[in-house]
Amino acid sequence: MKTQSAERNLSMVMDFYEMTMANGYFKHMDKNVKVAFDVFYRKNPDDGGFAIYAGLQQVIDYIKELHFDEDDIDYLREQGIFDEDFLNYLRDFKFTGDIWSFDEGEIMYPNEPVITVIAPLIEAQLVETAILLQFNHQSLIATKTHRIVQAADGRGVSDFGARRAHNMDAAVYGARAAYIGGATGTATVLAGQLYDIPISGTMAHSWVMFFPDEYTAFKTYALTYPDATTLLVDTYDVLESGIPNAIRVAKEVLEPMGKRLKGIRLDSGDLAYLSKKSRKMLDEAGLTDCKIVVSNSLDEYTIRSLINQGACIDLFGVGERLITAKSDPVFGGVYKLCAVEENGTFSPRIKISENIEKVTNPGLKRVWRIYNKDGIGVGELLTLWDENPNDVCGPYEVIDTRNPWKKVILDHCTYKPLQNLYVKKGEPTERCGLLDDINHIRNVVKAKLNHEVWDEEKRFENPHLHYLDMSPALYQLKKDLLETHGSKA
Repeated sequence: MKTQSAERNLSMVMDFYEMTMANGYFKHMDKNVKVAFDVFYRKNPDDGGFAIYAGLQQVIDYIKELHFDEDDIDYLREQGIFDEDFLNYLRDFKFTGDIWSFDEGEIMYPNEPVITVIAPLIEAQLVETAILLQFNHQSLIATKTHRIVQAADGRGVSDFGARRAHNMDAAVYGARAAYIGGATGTATVLAGQLYDIPISGTMAHSWVMFFPDEYTAFKTYALTYPDATTLLVDTYDVLESGIPNAIRVAKEVLEPMGKRLKGIRLDSGDLAYLSKKSRKMLDEAGLTDCKIVVSNSLDEYTIRSLINQGACIDLFGVGERLITAKSDPVFGGVYKLCAVEENGTFSPRIKISENIEKVTNPGLKRVWRIYNKDGIGVGELLTLWDENPNDVCGPYEVIDTRNPWKKVILDHCTYKPLQNLYVKKGEPTERCGLLDDINHIRNVVKAKLNHEVWDEEKRFENPHLHYLDMSPALYQLKKDLLETHGSKA
């Protein structure tokens, strides 16, 4: 499979402070000391109940290809602040650490470590930006797409957003993320080629406008693609011209060939009204199997409104508001140091802030999904790295991170660790093979949404807040560090 990282060296996609810190570490610290960084986010986009994890394949591709060319070394030398010893170190640079991660397509929630990077200090620092941009962008688009798919209530949703994406990468990776999030396909050809996503597309208004009249335009298209004729009917007048000409082509051109008109597309006007009128006209002409596709600045709210109005729509083409996640276009993933190796063990680190939501959870941790006796996911649990809640016999008292004064007792529960090892000592593990099958990732999303997400968490407005609990040992560690470092402030 082609990868973007292999086709061009993306190693320099980083914030400059990563390089200045790396140089400082190289000069003054043991560059081989290991550290751990957590990748997490603090808030679900659009005030939703959860998010969908996407972008892991591109993280792994980046790690595999990470190196610095001579042009990169020369450019850094031109900045005039880096020692030659450090530049020589970069010349032979290779990532040698471990990456633990949720499976791509996993459902995730704020403040839990989705990715943990354990690596030598400089290596862990230099990969920050690249990991975050893949995590943030694709998780955002996958999550937005699911909201739109949910609103469509079983009707197809296709990505039409390439021309409004922020750049070519955003269009291609956005299409990948959209498919993971539940879109039926994309209009972006390169995304289809790279990731085996179904592609679709018919005509633009320019096709209709080029021909001397609408009927000729439709007829020519039908003769060219008799097995896949979908006609754009709003160039001139939907009900007076577009639909009548589409019906005429169906009867005069396609049916004599033994073919059927596959669909019509509406791209403007009152989509609810026009779709109902179009449906009636098509049905009266015997074209009951002809699908109605609509587009035009759609999102989950407009789609829900259309359906509530009884719109006769089979497929939604969603562009700018999907590919840019227009309503909430920033996924706030962060990359925070949580532990430093000291004398062969990892010593916890914590960030304290005036903003309580920015106080981090310290130390090497594991994330567990809590399942009740019926096998339904009911919450998440953060523990220290070496804790296994499945070893607890009987009721297990944990800490509610939002309401730590409440007594929470888990009983008759099982716990599944959510992070898996994807990179070991710099090399991708066998588990990375799952990332090549985008339909597998897509099916992971479906399964998780069906079995591990409460319906109450799927509400668009005021969704249920997912439970994030903490083991007593981890909670005590956080309290101790807060007291220690708070007293030094």
